[in-house]
Amino acid sequence: MQLKEQFVDCTRIDVPIGQLNAQAREIRRKILKMITHARGGHIGASLSETDILTALFFHTLRLSPETMADPDRDRFVLSKGHASEGLYAVLAERGFFPKAWLDNYLKADCPLTIHPTNQVPGVEANTGALGHGFSIAVGMALGAKKARRPCRVFVLTGDGELQEGSNWEAAMSAAHFKLGNLTWIIDNNGLQLVSSIKDTMGIEPLEDKLRAFGFDTRHVDGNNAENVAALLDALDYDGGVPHAVIAKTVKGNGVSFMENVPEWHHRIPTEEECKKALQELVS
Repeated sequence: MQLKEQFVDCTRIDVPIGQLNAQAREIRRKILKMITHARGGHIGASLSETDILTALFFHTLRLSPETMADPDRDRFVLSKGHASEGLYAVLAERGFFPKAWLDNYLKADCPLTIHPTNQVPGVEANTGALGHGFSIAVGMALGAKKARRPCRVFVLTGDGELQEGSNWEAAMSAAHFKLGNLTWIIDNNGLQLVSSIKDTMGIEPLEDKLRAFGFDTRHVDGNNAENVAALLDALDYDGGVPHAVIAKTVKGNGVSFMENVPEWHHRIPTEEECKKALQELVS
């Protein structure tokens, strides 16, 4: 595969909201196969975020492969860039690049690296250094507001990532500039790397902090794509208040022996474990 390979697919995938959870199961299967085949990646974090990404890319975002050059398109930034596999799986399914790229994840001639870069069609920003993506998203939203463009900006951070102070500087800016076009989604799975958030450095009371920083703050079951989509539909993007969504999730969601087990942050499944996990994800 060559980096300069061109791919044009004008087919837009519109999944009815009642079918998003089934779509999310298929995305999980792709993530498992990618990571097992490549022998690298962050499986727990990617399975945690799957339903959120499914809701965004198959329902919420006004974005498609053919509109990436449109300045009025919506933007999405994956600040928790180590969970790139989830993003790659939804982008491939939406037609931003050939699905065959997933089979070559982490190979030298494939653009799909461990952290996402804007060499990958559909990726808006290079991320992976935690605490940077939210600031980038705030800048995008502010630029859109100043240019009077209708685009919305969505950013997904991890909850452990909120230990980085740069997020709170960005939050102050979002409220100060009244960025109603910005939605900050927090993947609240309670784990980071090898331990829990509360045992590493607690971030509670999170809701109180978000409200104090001036955010319209909501809660949602982050492992139900249909619920996430319905909540995002209900937000007022034309007002002057930025949005924060605390999406309660389970790390490793969908695979019983991976759920809430810290070692699956970076452990790679064996072929037998992958087969067992795929069987659990049969609809």
